[in-house]
Amino acid sequence: MASKVDAVRAAELFHALSDPIRVDVVRLLLDGERCVCELMDELDMAQSRLSWHLKTLSDAGLITGRREGRWNYYSLNSAALTDARAQLDAITPSARRLSVRATA
Repeated sequence: MASKVDAVRAAELFHALSDPIRVDVVRLLLDGERCVCELMDELDMAQSRLSWHLKTLSDAGLITGRREGRWNYYSLNSAALTDARAQLDAITPSARRLSVRATA
């Protein structure tokens, strides 16, 4: 039985992950929380451009941020990554469904 797809949520998540820079940010955050300054250095990117990508990821709920003094720190929201996987699984054809179509 197929899982129900939340098309709006899937679109939010996959839009946020549709840019290579944002995927790089997620990859960097897999190792834990990072300061914006570290992300800027790792990605060789200006703060203003990076902030736009961080906002997109944050709006989709994929990352969370906190402020400490003058710095912002970001970390992954593992529940949102699990949700993205579930949304993808819900729209991925199973081997059984594919074999039924091939014999029809």
